[in-house]
Amino acid sequence: MVDQLPDTLGPLLREARNRLVVAGVADPVLDARLIVEHFSGTTRTQAIADPERRIDAGIVAAIDAALRRRAGGEPVHRILGYREFYGLRLSLSPETLEPRPDTETLVEAILPFIEAIAAREGACRILDLGTGTGAIALALLSAVPTANATGVDLSADALATATRNASQLGLAGRFTALRSDWFEKVSGRYHVIAANPPYIPSEDIGNLQDEVRNFDPRLALDGGADGLNPYRTIAAEAARFLETEGRIVVEIGHMQRNEVCEIFAAAGYVPGGAFRDLGGNDRVLVFERIKP
Repeated sequence: MVDQLPDTLGPLLREARNRLVVAGVADPVLDARLIVEHFSGTTRTQAIADPERRIDAGIVAAIDAALRRRAGGEPVHRILGYREFYGLRLSLSPETLEPRPDTETLVEAILPFIEAIAAREGACRILDLGTGTGAIALALLSAVPTANATGVDLSADALATATRNASQLGLAGRFTALRSDWFEKVSGRYHVIAANPPYIPSEDIGNLQDEVRNFDPRLALDGGADGLNPYRTIAAEAARFLETEGRIVVEIGHMQRNEVCEIFAAAGYVPGGAFRDLGGNDRVLVFERIKP
């Protein structure tokens, strides 16, 4: 039997933390604070300055339910329904990958090129393959006011979420959602084709962390037998949608650099840069098409 949660802010935070410690959650202090602050609408400052602040019984019950979900292994941001990415709050849904800090490496890698194109031509067209929450496209649009992006996904749920995120961020006028199996329904040409594709080998899905395996959509994880199928598709089909001197930028698994480079080289691309994530792992590759 789990003890009833206190109805004052300071003790509530302490008990929330204790429950997550007992459950073996990796970062119980942060997750407890995120849950309590989210559902109670309070801040860290209020918890310090007014620890005896009363919390409504209905809110306490919501916090209790959220703590049970977190103790059961559900990721904290799935419980909250959103995650911060590149300074943007992005809503999540069952069929969207939870955007993670490593993917911000991709944004930083291609941003100077997009800024240069926008400055030179007055606009920059971006195609975001497997857009999910819209994280990559919306981060780039937020940074470059004259850029436009089309977010492609096979999931209607993901596209609805990306569209909602674009609207909430005031970027709906420059973001178009397109339901397509990779390039199947894509038209036009783009200065940048970006993707954080599924790159986990099928047989390795079962070895992923529980929070990833059980809560991120398999469609966004499974890259086929060797994890490289999406890169083969992009390399084979992207040329007819890429502007002259355009760039392709992809996120990769940390041990896939050589294989992905070989795939794009065979399709007529040359390397345009390799970038590591915050952990020092290979994470992003940029490619440029060899001129005919």
